[in-house]
Amino acid sequence: MPENNEKTLPKGLSSDYSLPGRFEESNSEYYGVDSFKPKPKNRAILVTVIAFLIVSTGFFSYYFVNQNEIDSRIIQKTLNIDPEKRLANQYGVGEYGSEHAHAAIVVFVDDEQLNFGLSQFQVSSRYIHFENHNPHIIHKHATDVPLDMLFASFGMTVTVDCIILDNDKFSEIKITRFCNGPDQSLVSYVNGEKYYSDISQYVLEHDDRILISFGDDESISKHLSYLESLEIFDIPKKTPQYSGNDITI
Repeated sequence: MPENNEKTLPKGLSSDYSLPGRFEESNSEYYGVDSFKPKPKNRAILVTVIAFLIVSTGFFSYYFVNQNEIDSRIIQKTLNIDPEKRLANQYGVGEYGSEHAHAAIVVFVDDEQLNFGLSQFQVSSRYIHFENHNPHIIHKHATDVPLDMLFASFGMTVTVDCIILDNDKFSEIKITRFCNGPDQSLVSYVNGEKYYSDISQYVLEHDDRILISFGDDESISKHLSYLESLEIFDIPKKTPQYSGNDITI
């Protein structure tokens, strides 16, 4: 039976290119160079991703190098809120002018009265303050204002155990922390009655008389008698006006 040469593949590798189309398949031009180039859309996405990575890397590099400065700016913007507004927000007090009350207060440390008549303690808050260099009359001009807001306005802290004084404000007193001990204790009285809760959270009423005393018990009766002798001015009928640090009523 005669061989069918047209259906028999050549055995030699050198003869592969003799087959129809084999030479074209071996030539890169056969497929077209353009078919291997990235599509314009894919190229745009790739460029966008690379640009984003470059920008992100630059931002985070800048942040980590300048982290302290950036954080301090953020904190500073927060702290730039009016200190008076921060105190009002902190204590949740009423609107200025929502209440008006006068009360007397004396604070003794080792039998020495703290002098709130000095200028550094005057009108430190419009909501609750001392004024006209009077060392004992508290003026309260809003509802729900605790004594702690008065103390905080000029750098004083009173707890159930301690009186802590600001070094700058109370420069005449060398020791600025006075806490309960074996021989000395901190006590508070409101209108002649011992106050067992945290006096700093007390919201005073008109004509209240408040004693805070750190020392021995023997001085308490003397301090209470002194407090009782102090005059509390009547509240005027006119509404007090606030303009900066000049509050007079």
